[in-house]
Amino acid sequence: MAGGVGSRFWPFSRNNYPKQFHDVLGIGESMIQTTVKRFFSVCPKENIYIVTNREYKDLVKSHFPDLSDDQILQEPVGRNTAPCIAYACYKIAQKNPLANIIVAPADHVILREQAFLECIDQGLEVATREKILVTIGIKPTRPDTGYGYIQYQPNASELSKKVTNFTEKPSLETALSFLEGGDFVWNAGIFIWNVNSILDAFRTHLKDVADLFEEDPTSFYTSQEEAFIDSIYSRCRNVSIDYGIMEKAANVQVILGDLGWSDVGTWNSLYSIASKTPEGNVVDGDTMLYDTQNCIIKTPQDKLVVIQGLQDYIVAEHNNVLMICQRKNEQQVKDFVSHVKASKGIEYV
Repeated sequence: MAGGVGSRFWPFSRNNYPKQFHDVLGIGESMIQTTVKRFFSVCPKENIYIVTNREYKDLVKSHFPDLSDDQILQEPVGRNTAPCIAYACYKIAQKNPLANIIVAPADHVILREQAFLECIDQGLEVATREKILVTIGIKPTRPDTGYGYIQYQPNASELSKKVTNFTEKPSLETALSFLEGGDFVWNAGIFIWNVNSILDAFRTHLKDVADLFEEDPTSFYTSQEEAFIDSIYSRCRNVSIDYGIMEKAANVQVILGDLGWSDVGTWNSLYSIASKTPEGNVVDGDTMLYDTQNCIIKTPQDKLVVIQGLQDYIVAEHNNVLMICQRKNEQQVKDFVSHVKASKGIEYV
């Protein structure tokens, strides 16, 4: 899934070049390239599909020139994750009605690759053996209010645990209680299922979405696909897979993972996983720092940046925008984007 904008990571993530196409960690490849490479040992390259907004098709092709057009699923408009996943699953079903499917966001960081692959293997084993919708849960390391949480029934003898509850972005007090309870994990938004299991779930819990995609499934892999998808999306409601299916289905199980995971949805989430200088700074750019601690500094390599006397700040410059913001106030970044768009124009967002 690679269709989001990621406005909390502005000014790097823009409408015309969102964060999944950036080298956020400074490792020499974009987030989506890292994500796709992660699956090369799981399935053949020709079995990898990228669902994105139609305006990002050329961006996807520039990052993956060997990808066929059939592997780039273009949404005409964003309708949240349920229609996005339905599009991919119905298209895959047309080619392989017995397929097992892994759904993953394009812009998440996973530091422990081997542990991730072990979780995927376990999930595929469960999804192949039973009619189960599998999700991966991340053992929480802090009471984070920016993530969704999954509650499960502890059972030491099972690979996967039965899910009892989903909670979206709780208060700090609630997140603390989840951490203390020990039976909650972060919702990573990574899913594993057999195509028949998920299509049955759509027919049961999101029948209106299923009905749209079942109007003409033979159009997939033909010249009629784009017109068919345009017709569907013009009538399809905006709904997430969590709200539409995962919170309602009785056959949802979670596999627990300690993956070094972050959705890198915010500047502070980048700070939490990135390597730091002895002064606690995360630096990507040509900089000279004096009396500066615990900052995130991401600036162009062709510009020398000299900073003195900053503590706990974000300094981020990309193209025509420089943002300087206290780390503790990073939740205002989305507000900055709205205000800038209204007062300065779309070219800045």
